[in-house]
Amino acid sequence: MIGLIAVCLIWGTSWMAIKVSLVSVPPMLSAAIRFVLGTFMLAFMLRSRREAFPPTRLFWGLGVMLGFVAFSIPFALTYWGQKQIPTGLASVLFATFPFWVAALSHLYLPAERMNIWKVVGMVLGFVGIVVIFAGDLSVEDSFTVWGMGAIIASAFIQAISMVIMRKHAGPFDSGALVMVGMAIGAVSLGLFSLLAEDYSTLRFDGEVVLAILYLGTFASVVTFVTYFWLLKHIEAVFLSLTAFVTPIIAVVTGAFVLNETVSADLALGSVLVLVGILASNGKDVFEVVRKGRGFFH
Repeated sequence: MIGLIAVCLIWGTSWMAIKVSLVSVPPMLSAAIRFVLGTFMLAFMLRSRREAFPPTRLFWGLGVMLGFVAFSIPFALTYWGQKQIPTGLASVLFATFPFWVAALSHLYLPAERMNIWKVVGMVLGFVGIVVIFAGDLSVEDSFTVWGMGAIIASAFIQAISMVIMRKHAGPFDSGALVMVGMAIGAVSLGLFSLLAEDYSTLRFDGEVVLAILYLGTFASVVTFVTYFWLLKHIEAVFLSLTAFVTPIIAVVTGAFVLNETVSADLALGSVLVLVGILASNGKDVFEVVRKGRGFFH
């Protein structure tokens, strides 16, 4: 539970850090530097633990898959998409992530098929996100459709990586897998940045450096290692519901730190999200309540 809370809090606050880092650093370069830092930190951690990389095709296949399907392609799509559409619209579109995970889990993870509790929970959570960002769902120009498509594609691709990891990554150390994937992501995004981005306004001031350090350490190393470790112990659909929680934390953090406005719909939307998360695990909650009644009688 502590790991799940940590992932939600860190990824929720990472949106603010990303916003600060992009003030004077191009998006792909910022993401590449973030992953370079994360890779070196993971390498140091693994070396101190004397952790060896398993010499198996499955391990390296999963690592390469993570590099492209969890780090390189989704982050490129997300950063590009967010430049074309408002943040609120991007948050709502990325909130389709649990639906993609649920559909793929139903097809490829026989023990995690859909049920009425999961459907109700996901619908309530998604409605909550829509309520929170209802005032920011505008369409501005012809690139909006492409930006929307990029965010949805990013959510779908990350859902694929999540289900594959859930099915095959059980025997392997999460830190080692994340390091391989993050290193590939750093190289891929760095090359893309060199080929496509403009460095004429590049500047590293104190706030930008701190933001990238936070993204490289907490929002990359801590969260991804914890997330993929949790994936070995928690159903993929339930873990994917963190995508409903992080936008709420991002909005609250933006209000307190960046003095951004908070709509009156935040409370209602947050309640719907939390009720949805409880409902998605409703079968287990029902069993706990039923056993509790039996105990007290």
